[in-house]
Amino acid sequence: MSEHHHGHDHHDHDHHHDNHFTDMEARVKALETVLTEKGLIDPAAIDAIVETYETKIGPRNGARVVAKAWTDAEFADWLKRDATAAIASLGYTGRQGEHMCAVFNTADTHNLVVCTLCSCYPWSVLGLPPVWYKAPPYRSRAVIDPRGVLAEFGLRLAAETRIRVWDSTAELRYLVVPERPAGTDDLDEEELADLVTRDSMIGTGLALSPEASR
Repeated sequence: MSEHHHGHDHHDHDHHHDNHFTDMEARVKALETVLTEKGLIDPAAIDAIVETYETKIGPRNGARVVAKAWTDAEFADWLKRDATAAIASLGYTGRQGEHMCAVFNTADTHNLVVCTLCSCYPWSVLGLPPVWYKAPPYRSRAVIDPRGVLAEFGLRLAAETRIRVWDSTAELRYLVVPERPAGTDDLDEEELADLVTRDSMIGTGLALSPEASR
């Protein structure tokens, strides 16, 4: 069973999404090419930096939000009611007019986030979006066949698990709060944050077990 929550009702062709800054991207690419040709930068080093921000530094913000929700019932309730304010209280804020919504995984419901029209993404808590998030196959198939997409990420859910697909927009972006792994009662927030992966906050993965994080 799957549900698709479409959030693009107020979009129009003049709206600026994350992947529409073609002029700026072209300038950056041109500068990178010139600097590479002059031997001033190493493309591999740039790729390494981008990968670090994409998978390590950026998602740490979201991981701390999730860890606090796991350990603080009042914060978790606030996150459900007003994710924008709750997340901002930890110092993570997006651009003006950008709101956050936190969706919580449960034993019988799994949440998955996509942006079907472009690549709207919660930069303030997850950093740089992964390449696959912006790719047309993910953006279309996450809605049509979410269970199959999750299986390709190595996440095979029980047949009875309901999958809810949330469609991000430039105005409203989603953060998945994965279920807290078993055997973590003695861990503090920082240790719990180490179990929260970027993919688990998009919905294409689960939080790590304590054993898997070592």
